[in-house]
Amino acid sequence: MQPSEVPYPADAEQQPLADDCRRCAELPSSRTCLSWGNGPTDASVVVVGEAPAAGDPDAERWRGGNLTGMAYTSRASGRKVRALVADAGYAGDAYYTNAVKCHPPGNRDPTGDERANCRPWLREELDLVAPDAVVPTGKHATESVFALAGRELSGFLDVVLDPIGTRFGRVVPVLHPSYEEVWRSRLGYDREGYVAALADALDRDSR
Repeated sequence: MQPSEVPYPADAEQQPLADDCRRCAELPSSRTCLSWGNGPTDASVVVVGEAPAAGDPDAERWRGGNLTGMAYTSRASGRKVRALVADAGYAGDAYYTNAVKCHPPGNRDPTGDERANCRPWLREELDLVAPDAVVPTGKHATESVFALAGRELSGFLDVVLDPIGTRFGRVVPVLHPSYEEVWRSRLGYDREGYVAALADALDRDSR
């Protein structure tokens, strides 16, 4: 199975929650702009990334959330995650956001304090969309979603594609797109099997 070609989100799908945010010491000067969630606010699935990367100013359109102001709009990770969700059966029925809305300096991982400072924004988005399922991509995004749900993450790979019930809906962690090819095979999946496992985990709520 080849990844789907996915459309670039319309500007009208952006859901800014504030004009500015200065809760973190380093992030306001590191970001180009806040990277807000985007997609239908009645979506069945909310996809939560870690934080926007620096972005690619030379890209024609898929320049990345730090430059576009919309999560998962990079030509690498953005298109990869959107294709995964589309191929699992949720094209046009997913809302995309990040656990941390600003690009961390040097492309480093967001700190625990930064994730905590940004969690109220994420909670507001989850309450706004009220999805059936939440798909955090990678360890840090999963930690943020688990923290909102009052859970701790002890081993990330142990929970990949393992649905967990929370008050925000079924949480189904997936691999970070930058490491998907490396770890997918180690978990015993080719891409077709990985997509099918995600589709199965997401569809369990409707059975």
